[in-house]
Amino acid sequence: MTLVQEGPSSSADLAVEAQLLDCLQANLAVLADRHHGPGTHLALGATLRFRPTTGSGGLPTVEPDLAGHLADAGRLLGLTVTATWQQAGPARLADLSRRHGELYVVADAHDLPWTPYHGQRHLEHSFLVGSGPEGAAITDAYRNQTPWGAAEPGHWVVDWAALPVAGHVVALAPAATVPTATAAVDLADPAPYLAAYAGHTDRVAALHRLTLETWLLARSRKLHAAFRARAGIATTDAVEEHLREWDLLTEQTYLAARRVERGRREPSGLLDRLGSALAADRAVFAVEASPDAVRDTVAGIVAAVLGTKVERVLAEPELPRLPGFDSVRLVEVVARLEDQLDVEFDPDDLLPENLHHLDGLCRLVTGAAGAAGGAR
Repeated sequence: MTLVQEGPSSSADLAVEAQLLDCLQANLAVLADRHHGPGTHLALGATLRFRPTTGSGGLPTVEPDLAGHLADAGRLLGLTVTATWQQAGPARLADLSRRHGELYVVADAHDLPWTPYHGQRHLEHSFLVGSGPEGAAITDAYRNQTPWGAAEPGHWVVDWAALPVAGHVVALAPAATVPTATAAVDLADPAPYLAAYAGHTDRVAALHRLTLETWLLARSRKLHAAFRARAGIATTDAVEEHLREWDLLTEQTYLAARRVERGRREPSGLLDRLGSALAADRAVFAVEASPDAVRDTVAGIVAAVLGTKVERVLAEPELPRLPGFDSVRLVEVVARLEDQLDVEFDPDDLLPENLHHLDGLCRLVTGAAGAAGGAR
């Protein structure tokens, strides 16, 4: 496989906070900022989540799958999936690129010649590919230090034949508007997660997986802090200290995993430290939204659904008086409020008298957010 041209780049097209993103997020971030402006990608960190699912080997994981990432792209970044394909070889990928423009691709990093994982490790990795005059024009914004060298954001031109079969190929288009996102937390009880790793009999496998888990958790918390800062929420000393703790925990987990791989005894206290860090997330990142902030957020979502300006919604809080408002749009407003703000309304509260006025919607959001916080 041959790289025709290669080069890590600091171009404006790659000016995303790559050190905060995983390898599937990074190139969705490039598209978001390209279409909707610098910093749009930080909305990926709007909600601080800890909702593990069952992963490989029976161990729980916080790693989102591709479907989850694409859902976030639509819900948070204003990117719409227009077509998807699976198992596309180089010739088909070249044809798809010529017909559909630049594509978002997920393939095995082991077979991608510009990455340090090439020939070293199998894992899903994303990149953007377009049809260039000398071959496949690659953009990859991922940044990470690996045992085989640094992955750095860059642009490359690659022979089409150098590309492997792509497991997933996605065409994305910009939505007319970017959804409004607000800082939130969605944190499950960590006890089952910690117990699963503590009780796993294959300690090498458990610590190997936990190394990735803590890496993902640390990056997502830094991304959440960056989103909060962009939203005007001050980064306190407590937040900075908490992020340092996550970095130290990630390093300790990596060192423990390498030690056990060599047949050495596992250090004690690692999972206790992870449990403490997870428990501290809620207190450190707590956000009490002001009434004005809630009102602005709800107005932004209503405006996006109706295709009007936020200022007009704020000036005319009786929603039926706004152009385009009807029952269909009202259903979409409710759905977007629940999806984008990570709340669930009590169905008994979804009455026209609560839904036809901006203040009524704000009361629903505030009440649902309070109920969710009390249930967690």
